[in-house]
Amino acid sequence: MTDQSLLLPAPAKLNLMLHITGRRPDGYHRLQTIFQFIDYCDELSLTATDSHKITLTARLAEVTPEQNLIYRAAKLLQAHTNTEHGANIHLRKNIPMGGGLGGGSSNAATTLIGLNQLWQTGLSLTQLAEIGLSLGADVPVFIHGCASWAEGIGEQLTKVSLPEPWYLVITPPCKVSTAEIFSHKELTRNTPAITIATALGHGGKNDCESVVSALYPEVKMALNWLNQFANARLTGTGASLFASFDTKQQAMQVFEQLPKPLTGFIAQGLNLSPLHQVAKIRTVL
Repeated sequence: MTDQSLLLPAPAKLNLMLHITGRRPDGYHRLQTIFQFIDYCDELSLTATDSHKITLTARLAEVTPEQNLIYRAAKLLQAHTNTEHGANIHLRKNIPMGGGLGGGSSNAATTLIGLNQLWQTGLSLTQLAEIGLSLGADVPVFIHGCASWAEGIGEQLTKVSLPEPWYLVITPPCKVSTAEIFSHKELTRNTPAITIATALGHGGKNDCESVVSALYPEVKMALNWLNQFANARLTGTGASLFASFDTKQQAMQVFEQLPKPLTGFIAQGLNLSPLHQVAKIRTVL
């Protein structure tokens, strides 16, 4: 077991739409959203050990290793399976933090899948998703690895097949507080529920976008700039936003005009997670 290693991607995601249809008694919001993966990833190196200790090197000034979802995911899997094994984990961070791109949740999912394999703990994707849900509502979609229509708080997943366009993803120089947005009095919380067919046929909007734009001028500026070229949308609660293009060249032509202080990247939409492509995991949804 000692020194067996895996090098795995942890991809970003986009919310192609995000409707808030209600609020539960526990304060969580009921959502309808479409998740699609993109081929822009963090990278995790995981090495199994026999010491039971979890060590994480991540070089993130704002998050201690013990607060990181990677560390918490590893400790949860240890506790759930009673394994005697530990791991040394290194994160190479590429996905912007606090952008609504799901980097932390994706890191947790890759950790659970990778350590389940290295430790030979034998849990199914469904079991791993149940463990991951306690870390965040977005973790299950990364574990199952399919582009999905999601309801509930984002954990009730139905596999969908989507076009795989090229996206220009840009991030303004601010970090949006998800808690602030979901607690804001102006947030729409009663968007009528729609069907999967309606969402796939006609799209939708992001109910958080108007509140985020009002509170964060940097996001409003970025949306206005990108809307000159294509339909710009916020992902999650932001601050990152995106627009789709038919070709990489079209996306590149806009990217080359990106004004400072905006940053960005080009990535292709994917219906199968890069993690599942590499790990050859059979997805069940």
